[in-house]
Parts: sequence; structure tokens; C-alpha cells
Amino acid sequence: MSAARHPYEDLVAHLTSTTPLGEGEAARVVADVLAYFSETAEEFVRRRHGELKRHGFTNDEIFPRIAAELGARRVAAPELSLRQLRRIIYG
Repeated sequence: MSAARHPYEDLVAHLTSTTPLGEGEAARVVADVLAYFSETAEEFVRRRHGELKRHGFTNDEIFPRIAAELGARRVAAPELSLRQLRRIIYG
């Protein structure tokens, strides 16, 4: 790997050893997947609404579909202050 280390270097190495991907391609795939799953709920809703609108769906069809998809999707956690983190632990 280059001088700049990838934060998921072990995953990139795994992908290059188990797939025909080169190192740069594997690093890009990992970055793309991380970006996809780092969307907030609001970002996901906006993106999916636009995608579904472009495919000709109406809002009456879109919103129930997004609600179902959102329930099954991992989304980025909200940023929490140190105080909020303490509250989670200590109430």
C-alpha cells in the first residue's frame, strides 16, 4: 500500500486476496460502501425519494416504501455530545 494507510487496510488486503480487485480498486470499494452506510436517516430519505421520483413513482407510493426500507437499513448514528454519551451510561 502507499505511504498513506487506509483505515481499513486489513479489509482492503482481504479483498485483494479473495477477489480479482487491485489494491486501489478494493480501497475505492471499501470507501464507497462506508460512504453508503454513513448516510444519516435524513440523507437516505432525500436520496431515495429523488431516486424513486426519477423512476416515476408517486409520493403515495414512495413514502410507505421509504418507511419500510428505512426500518431495515443501517444509518449513521447521530452525533452525540459528551453529556449525551454520559446520559446513555448513567441515566
